[in-house]
Amino acid sequence: MDIQNLSQNTQTSYFTSNTPQKNNNSKTPYIIIVVLAIGIGFGLSRLWPLSSPNTNLVTTITQGNVTSADDIKSAEELVVGQSYGDTGKTFTDTATGTLVKGGINGEGTHTLQREGGKSQYAALTSSTVDLDLFVGKKVEIKGETNASTKAGWFLDVGIIKVLE
Repeated sequence: MDIQNLSQNTQTSYFTSNTPQKNNNSKTPYIIIVVLAIGIGFGLSRLWPLSSPNTNLVTTITQGNVTSADDIKSAEELVVGQSYGDTGKTFTDTATGTLVKGGINGEGTHTLQREGGKSQYAALTSSTVDLDLFVGKKVEIKGETNASTKAGWFLDVGIIKVLE
């Protein structure tokens, strides 16, 4: 029988450590780098956005090329590319589509049929332009948005440009 402390092989190593070795493949620095990169990217995107929110609206109507709509008496007098309407006021809302007679659910006198289906249609009214002259034409309009309970968008047309 062999007694452990009395065995002849009694060499003890004082230079080896029984503490666990550190894993050289630690993922902590990589996680920190990824989190910092995402944070810096997000911060920079808020300081310098790639585009402004309204870049989808291509506005070709300017106050300088607007003709008063009072001079137009029939649809045959309309010129493609010409803008008609109120020359003394600035309008901020813009939309493009085909003008048809009849409002949406009783709101407006006309409807602007825009791309994207019925959910994108706009109910129109105007005190400055006779919208009946533009029925069936593709137009770009500028106006002011009004409150609506029945239509998704209710616009008071101030300037209208004939596109086709």
